[in-house]
Amino acid sequence: MAIVPSTAASGAAPGATSAGASGAAPAAPSSGTASCSAAGTTTVSSAGALSSALSSARPGEVITLAAGVYSGDFVASRSGTASAPITLCGSRSAILQGETTSKGYTFYLDHASWWRVEGFTVEGGQKGVMTDGADHNLLYGLYVHGTGDEAIHLRSFSSDNTVSSNVIRDTGSDRQFYGEGIYVGSAHSNWCTYSGCQPDRSDGNVLMDNNIADTTAENIDIKEGTTGGKIIGNQFNGTGMVESAATGWINVKGNDWAIQDNTGTDSVKNGYQVHQVYAGWGIGNVFIGNRAQVNGPGYGIYVQNKRLQTVVACNNVVTAAGRGFSTIACSSA
Repeated sequence: MAIVPSTAASGAAPGATSAGASGAAPAAPSSGTASCSAAGTTTVSSAGALSSALSSARPGEVITLAAGVYSGDFVASRSGTASAPITLCGSRSAILQGETTSKGYTFYLDHASWWRVEGFTVEGGQKGVMTDGADHNLLYGLYVHGTGDEAIHLRSFSSDNTVSSNVIRDTGSDRQFYGEGIYVGSAHSNWCTYSGCQPDRSDGNVLMDNNIADTTAENIDIKEGTTGGKIIGNQFNGTGMVESAATGWINVKGNDWAIQDNTGTDSVKNGYQVHQVYAGWGIGNVFIGNRAQVNGPGYGIYVQNKRLQTVVACNNVVTAAGRGFSTIACSSA
């Protein structure tokens, strides 16, 4: 029987927007990788040609990957603009293949903003897709798998990006503890490495409609220091999760995140989680309309304590959670 509180609530999360809203990443294509067929595209078919195209990319340019395997680690360090983003796109049969799972980023947006990255496969690398200091990017429809650590990581003040409609599988082959599907920000122990000893304010990112499974750590990990992001409409599965690395599909440790209309199945312990691991963070997060078929011993929505001002709406639906609906009472959002 579903564990559904008697009071129902409805409505969108505060401030919820769709991918491509003003101030976010470029709008998602209406279907597939339509922009790959746009006039004036540059088509590449080798690793060397891809590296050259990335290094010389200009606003408005479309780089299309022909089917095939591109071995190496690939870096983009030029930016597009709001009116003329740079596009890198291809089909799933275009495969960026990292050289090893013990180091390197298979695709790296290094202080490169206003990119649309669409459709192709990213496999291997210590990290599949990494951003540092990269804003207003769209990562759309990728298949990211087989990574040594996490699949997609937004870091070092990477803000207002949209990560949408990606399929993520088979992470953490090198280090299970770091095998997240999507990772936003940096742990406070790494702020002096990645954010000048200040909180890594990778803010306002939207994680939407992704399908994430077979991760050794959380499907999504939201770090302290981040604010105002949205996790909307994703499909989570805890199969393959290692309890020493994670105890739920998502772990929110930032502030004022909206978690809405997600669906999770199978967990080693809890479904959705909120923790405070650093003073001043883990506060003001909102859960609305999520579904959790936990099939595990914990809670559907675990909140570390009431002082974190978490809102758990009564329209979240939990089944098969050994300890019940939530650690806190539900409310109207």
